[in-house]
Amino acid sequence: MPENRRPRRSGGRKPSRSPRPAPKPPATDGPVIELEVERVAHGGVFVARHEGRVVFVADAIPGERVAARVSDQGKEKFWRAETVEVLEASPDRREHVWAEASVDRAPELRPGGAEFGHIVMARQRGLKGEVLREALSRMAGVEVAVEVAPVDPGLAPGVSSDDGTGWRTRMRLHVGPDGRVGPYAARSHTIVPVASVPLAVPELAALAPLGDRFPGAVAIDLVAPSAGDPAIVMVEGDRPKRGARPTIEERVGERSFRLDRDGFWQVHRGAAETLTRAVQELVDGDLFDPRAANHDLYGGVGLLAAAVGDRFGETVRITTVESDARATEHAGANLSEWLGARAVTARVDRYLAELEADSSSADRARLRDATIVLDPPRSGAGREVVERLAELRPRQLVYVACDPVAFARDVGLFRERGYELDELRAYDLFPNTHHVEAVARLRAIV
Repeated sequence: MPENRRPRRSGGRKPSRSPRPAPKPPATDGPVIELEVERVAHGGVFVARHEGRVVFVADAIPGERVAARVSDQGKEKFWRAETVEVLEASPDRREHVWAEASVDRAPELRPGGAEFGHIVMARQRGLKGEVLREALSRMAGVEVAVEVAPVDPGLAPGVSSDDGTGWRTRMRLHVGPDGRVGPYAARSHTIVPVASVPLAVPELAALAPLGDRFPGAVAIDLVAPSAGDPAIVMVEGDRPKRGARPTIEERVGERSFRLDRDGFWQVHRGAAETLTRAVQELVDGDLFDPRAANHDLYGGVGLLAAAVGDRFGETVRITTVESDARATEHAGANLSEWLGARAVTARVDRYLAELEADSSSADRARLRDATIVLDPPRSGAGREVVERLAELRPRQLVYVACDPVAFARDVGLFRERGYELDELRAYDLFPNTHHVEAVARLRAIV
């Protein structure tokens, strides 16, 4: 399954449609070495050592002994390698859920996007928790136990919780110069042939044109909204779109959201509802003031602003800020029932700078009483946004994160500026991949 994580979160900017430059092909002639696998690393690889050098090895499990082919010797301090044979297997190893990604296939032909598919589900979640816990300890000075929870099966009908397949509602397949369709190989931009896409929801798996050719296209997008029929869309490079852009409807509980068909939405069938509930539960009601200057930053089409509104009622004032104008337009419509809701098109860093510069003393008081939900891209909020939020000093922050290292860095920055991590939850919204979603509450220390 191609892993096309987006530059944006919770219903915002669409993925780039520009074709990528031709990548350097992975090495296929490196030495084969035996490795004792020690632990998991961020990014879906594992740590081993060879003659004093760190080796990041793929398709392994801590505790295993494997034979691995070195694929990258370009760094002095570490190498990268791909498992080619399992010499001593972990009891947590299973047959890969995507046959084409098995170690039985040459590494350069294994599709990416299911890098934990050879590991039983409970161990996958344990490994993801280790990565998040270690990142918080190392980068934020926070020692906390992390348990990664699966998606409630009731929120994702048809998804297999036993093997973590059948959950993906958005999928991109790439098209080669000869028109052939396939995902990228792991850690590469080389297109590889596959006969199946097991992480996709069944209606997309049935629709995927794996044996067809699409001359002139750069990619094929498949979308299965929760309301309406699945669609297959041919992407023809970066030619400007003309006319009206198709829209779709997504349902979360009793609420509907309108967005562009090529706009971002959470890819797991149960993810939007999972995050809605998590945000609602992590907002501390004793700290929440519905009349304060509450915000949903990186707000997309309004998913998390609606979560706050649904919990606290029609008197809530909340501003959602999103840099993509089309997403903001949809957010305004999706939040129209709240008179106190407002959708602003702006980059979050620039918006906060203007807010800080232009706020009156009364505005500052409403910001200090506020709850801020932020759902930044994988790179995190970053120093400038953290500093501006800390200067405005809202009572509480609810942070939704998809990258544990960027999240831990931001938690460390907030702690340096007087915020403490109050509560943390983690969810397995991307089974059989290394990705993990975290939702946290940070509270201003008086």
